[in-house]
Amino acid sequence: MNQNIFIYGMLIFSLFLVVFISGIIARMKRKQQIHYAFLMTNACMILWTSIRLIQKILYDTQGVFYPTLEHLSYIPVCIVPVFLLMIGIVFAKTRVRWNWNYLLILIVPCISIIIALTNSLHHLFIVKYGFISTEFVYGSYYLFHEFYSYGCILVGLWFLLSFSVKNSGFFSKQSLLIIIGVSFPLVVVILSTQKIVTMQVFYENISFSVTMLFFAIAIFKFKLMNVIPIALQKIVDLISDSYIVVNEEDEIIDYNRTFLETFRDMVTIKRKAPLLRVLTSASVSFNHEEIMEGLAIVKAQRIHMALEEHICGKNFDKHFGIEMIPIFSDKKYLGSILLFKDVTEYKRHIEIIKRNQEILLEQERMASLGHMIGGIAHNLKTPIMSLSGGIEALHDLVTEYRESISDPQVTTEDHLEIAREMEEWLEKMKPYCRYMSDVISAVKGQAVQMTDSSTDKFTVEELLKRIEVLMHHELKITHCNLLIQSSIDPNTEIKGELNNLVQIFDNIISNSIQSYEGQPGNVELLVSKNDEEIHFVFKDFGKGIPDDIQPRLFREMVTTKGKDGTGLGLYMSSSTIKGRFGGNMWFSSKEGEGTSFYITIPSLTSQIRNGGYS
Repeated sequence: MNQNIFIYGMLIFSLFLVVFISGIIARMKRKQQIHYAFLMTNACMILWTSIRLIQKILYDTQGVFYPTLEHLSYIPVCIVPVFLLMIGIVFAKTRVRWNWNYLLILIVPCISIIIALTNSLHHLFIVKYGFISTEFVYGSYYLFHEFYSYGCILVGLWFLLSFSVKNSGFFSKQSLLIIIGVSFPLVVVILSTQKIVTMQVFYENISFSVTMLFFAIAIFKFKLMNVIPIALQKIVDLISDSYIVVNEEDEIIDYNRTFLETFRDMVTIKRKAPLLRVLTSASVSFNHEEIMEGLAIVKAQRIHMALEEHICGKNFDKHFGIEMIPIFSDKKYLGSILLFKDVTEYKRHIEIIKRNQEILLEQERMASLGHMIGGIAHNLKTPIMSLSGGIEALHDLVTEYRESISDPQVTTEDHLEIAREMEEWLEKMKPYCRYMSDVISAVKGQAVQMTDSSTDKFTVEELLKRIEVLMHHELKITHCNLLIQSSIDPNTEIKGELNNLVQIFDNIISNSIQSYEGQPGNVELLVSKNDEEIHFVFKDFGKGIPDDIQPRLFREMVTTKGKDGTGLGLYMSSSTIKGRFGGNMWFSSKEGEGTSFYITIPSLTSQIRNGGYS
């Protein structure tokens, strides 16, 4: 009596569980092939369990065994192995393109169903029926059917198992539950049909309740139907970047084909091997200490981390960006992904671009320098002519003084007068000499490359004086005025290379002059200071910068001068202000009204106070 209650309870429980899971899957909106494979398998299980339950009820109430019901029960029995095979195939391959070749696997089940339904005519399937496994006498065809069914189930399990091995970790728990769930009834059926153990045939159905229980855990706990890890290995093998997956013990649990091809014959890698051992035993120079330290950081702080490694060895020299991504599930650390991105070509292209920019900058600088020298040569005519006149006057005074030495009529006062005139001419000549010295110093400073750097310091007065000297000619020939208004101590010091900043300021002023398009105009340079920074503002009232150019001005080499400009000046100016002076540069412009450029640079005193200068 107790055994009957147990059998009824387990049959009903199994039936209810299959129906419940089928309902959940059927209500899913976006069903894939894996969902339909499960639904078809569950439909067979519902039919088979229902027939067995009816058989049990009729036998217990009427004491009659109905062979027809037994024949009908073999319809789902013959099809279930094929559907289990389909689950394995779809689970491993994601989306299967079904064709006529796949229909061949249904030939044997269809033949088995026909033979089972007509068994009373030939008894090729079952010779003697019963509810006890040892009472059954199987026909000659049944052995072939049994062999084929076990083959389908085992192949399906092989697909699931092979996929699990290739995709270890979180997803493997789903696959493991399915494998155990399918294996349990398989063992029960083998023990029953092979008469190894005497049991009622109803236990075959009951054993499938265990399958449904494992399926339910896989579905509801591990979200089997929400995220199907199908064909993941094939997908990641197509990724151009190499990757390694490690577990919480830093053991390698997965990697893709790209990693093997990238580090061919240089890295010996296998699953379950410690990452540190793989890195240290490689014939290329992995910075294993930095990589392992990075893994510890991403695990402890739950952050992504990226670093760049130069990995080299025999006939191997590449740069990689290594991104480390931690994997968490329900706040539990499961492992990390190490993504190796080959940036060798990227770095090579960056170097080429950098060299080309330097060449363009040098060409532009030399062209500007040539134009500036031409103007300065013109400006030097005035002091040279003045000096020439002074020298001629001094020569006359020297001649006069020499002739007066032997002249008794020339008094001491006359000698003093001649000396005083000589001194006056010398004083007149000094400013011209100083001007020429300033011009030569300015030109000499501009002859150095803009990329040269030093830890020099200079004053605001030196900066403004050099700008006035260098821009004098261009301002004069364009009939423009440079109006400098400074409200700070001229001896305020700035850390950096004076000539670099002069080139930047000259470029901005030159652009402002050109914005007037040949018309006279004013360029204002306002200098002010707060506690930390020195502010420079360049204002013009020319044509302004077009709206479509403004967003790209400091990010790209754009120009409004057509063939007469490269756009490199402002592009490099912004980079130099930020990189070499620790400052900032921005602008505001309105077409038809003018443009203002703003530059802020930390003063030397603020840098010393903040520990930024040594």
